[in-house]
Amino acid sequence: MPPPIVFAVLLVGALLLGIIAGYVVRYLHAQSKTNSIELRLREKEITAEKKALSIVEEAEKKAEKIENEAKAERKHLEEKLEQKEERLDKREEVLDERQIDLESQKEDVREKIEQVKAIKVQLDERKNEIEQKIEEAAGLSRDEAYGQLIAKVEVEREEDLRARLEKINRLGEERYEAKAQNILLAAIHRLGNTMAPSLMTAHVEIPSDDLKGKVIGKEGRNVRAFERATGVDVLIDESPGYIVLSSFDPIRREIARVALESLLKDGRIQPAKIEESVEKARSEVAKVVKAMGEKACYDANVPNLHPDLVTILGRLHFRTSYGQNVLWHSVEMAHIASIIAEEVGADPAIARAGALLHDIGKTVSHEVAGTHVEIGIRILEKYGVDDRVILAMRAHHEEYPYETPESIIVQVADSISGGRPGARRDSLENYIKRLSDLEHIATSLAGVEKAFAIAAGREIRVLVNPTTLNDFETNDLARTIATNIEAQLRYPGEIKVHVIRETRVVSYAR
Repeated sequence: MPPPIVFAVLLVGALLLGIIAGYVVRYLHAQSKTNSIELRLREKEITAEKKALSIVEEAEKKAEKIENEAKAERKHLEEKLEQKEERLDKREEVLDERQIDLESQKEDVREKIEQVKAIKVQLDERKNEIEQKIEEAAGLSRDEAYGQLIAKVEVEREEDLRARLEKINRLGEERYEAKAQNILLAAIHRLGNTMAPSLMTAHVEIPSDDLKGKVIGKEGRNVRAFERATGVDVLIDESPGYIVLSSFDPIRREIARVALESLLKDGRIQPAKIEESVEKARSEVAKVVKAMGEKACYDANVPNLHPDLVTILGRLHFRTSYGQNVLWHSVEMAHIASIIAEEVGADPAIARAGALLHDIGKTVSHEVAGTHVEIGIRILEKYGVDDRVILAMRAHHEEYPYETPESIIVQVADSISGGRPGARRDSLENYIKRLSDLEHIATSLAGVEKAFAIAAGREIRVLVNPTTLNDFETNDLARTIATNIEAQLRYPGEIKVHVIRETRVVSYAR
């Protein structure tokens, strides 16, 4: 073979051997690396197994500890439940014993009631027997004997009894009138200022007809929205140039008035603006109510009342009675009651507080069942007012008895404040009806010839037939008329009943 060919063959062979050797070396190197990675992986696996075993052991220990704690807690709860069951069982036993005792006591009471009823029946029968025997012996019934006795005494001692009765009445009236006159003069002298009644109106002036149309809105939308938001009735054409707001609740009426005035000033009247104005008016009126309550307490010198009670008292600023502002009527009463209490030696602080709070039930009288006196008592009890103050205020309409001197003073102060000239107003219809009812009460009784209501209904003069009624019957007639007036009529102050019985004898000398 020629030398170049041999050289090429050798070169190719050497190249093949080198490639083969390189692959062998690379394989051996890779094999060594693989073995080292496997070793490291094996070591990590062993380490992970050891950690896992330690974690499992630790978890088993914690689980065992938690289980033991749970068992102990469960045992503790079971012991508590057992103790509670024992106490409940004992209570049931005690209640059963008490129930048995109550049943036995009830049975004893029933037996005693039956015994008392039986004894009462026997006593009534015995009484009837005795009365029957007495009537048989006297030949008169009980009523006939009583009537004859009274008639005999009236005939025989008529003049003595009449004189004695007049003397007692005269001495008593003179004594108490002098004392009352001194007290009232002192009160009037020290309380010379008169409080003008604040008449709450429900009229809002309309500046122009354009605003009137805006208030009404399209198809009455704004008026309906305003009525829904305030709870009052809106009368547009009731009075020319005014919008009349009608509601039985004076607070609602005041909120509506403030809101409507704000809307008229703003000029933008639509449902959303109406709701915003009403909410703002509520806040303003609430501030006024609180301020009026605080002012009344300060003016009346009645401190340390509950803040909510002061706010409730302030609502009376928007309440009137016969045209008289109830809040300032109460303040005026507090001054009068304090002066009278100082004069007679009673507690002025209790009298002032009772007078100031006497009409507080009127603030919610249309929302809660009962008279304003009963409602006021519940309100004062709720806010922890002194029991002496409650006793002083609750008798001002004579629904409850006079239990303390301050209760009498509060009633007297109420009569003075409400009965002074100009304090209260009334409508012409009610005024005429009261006078007619007053005269009818008198003329409906036997023996009355004529009756005249005079002095604006504060006095009634009754003329009787002298041949029909004697002096004693005239006294009884006056008391009967006064009692009927108190029971059938409602009126401020007091009414004087003046019964006149006179005999006129006419003769002619010729």
